[in-house]
Amino acid sequence: MALEYREWQEGDDLALLQIWGDPETLPAQQFRAALAPSSNSPWRRCIVAEDVVDGVGIPVAAAVVHEASLHPERLWAYIEVSRDHRRSGIGAALLTMLRREAEQSPSGVSKLRSKVEPGTPGAAFAEWAGMATIQRSQLVVVQPESLRLPVFGDGSEEAASEQVEDLATGSVELSDVVGRYYTHVHHWDSPGELGVATVQRLFLDDLTGAHGAIVLRSPKASAFGQGVPASRKGKLQAFAISYAQGSSDQPSDVFLGHEPQLPAEEAQAAVRDLLALIAYQYPVMLEVDESMGALRAVLAPLLESGKALQRGADTMIVSD
Repeated sequence: MALEYREWQEGDDLALLQIWGDPETLPAQQFRAALAPSSNSPWRRCIVAEDVVDGVGIPVAAAVVHEASLHPERLWAYIEVSRDHRRSGIGAALLTMLRREAEQSPSGVSKLRSKVEPGTPGAAFAEWAGMATIQRSQLVVVQPESLRLPVFGDGSEEAASEQVEDLATGSVELSDVVGRYYTHVHHWDSPGELGVATVQRLFLDDLTGAHGAIVLRSPKASAFGQGVPASRKGKLQAFAISYAQGSSDQPSDVFLGHEPQLPAEEAQAAVRDLLALIAYQYPVMLEVDESMGALRAVLAPLLESGKALQRGADTMIVSD
């Protein structure tokens, strides 16, 4: 086997798709979108391994390392090798090349991170490369009517409308809480401080697929909250942003979180009440990290009873 390594070229995606077939894991599906020509803005380096037969190079593997919009202290890296070329040193050679490229990144960051599923060749390779798990997440689908609907105030529609509100995705109040919540639950990977404009661009802009948000407020104004103008309504306690329209058989993709300054019990109650509302008629799908304590506490009994189901395997974020 004669191997040659070169930069990614246009058309490599189609050539590799014929060799690789369908993605073996969800992380593989996600990372394949990052395979593209090298660039400096955003910074990305992509390498292809070719098996040269009779002077003709056939792409069999590819690797990419690139900057991240969030979590700037590590670079994302991904390597995929065709099934019939594994265990031949191609992955190791590509990893060495990626590390060499990472040392020259303009940010000065050289630590790598990636995503793998347990028990897969990718997980075994990451372990061999000395990468350790820094977070584990799972996709959970909550079935309709899994939780009893909450009662607000005196149980009237007026009381409910004071605490439950459809909020525009461009809301500064919503952006503030979303940014602080994301930072709070991703302390393990240093997302940095997220301004309102950044949060709107990454989580709430139309291009992200966000098409609606519902929030749960406290019964009356309270003291917590940073940079949020005073309002006659209570402070925002929990939020749910929908990225896909659900139906009776297809769940909505939802980002559900809470005001990070809430005490643990209050955060759990707020998350539970809002989840009961959004999952009353149709199923919803949530991505849950181990660091999302309130949401995990609400989902645990639902998973145990079968009212919520895990979709696919766990995803592990591994890093140097």
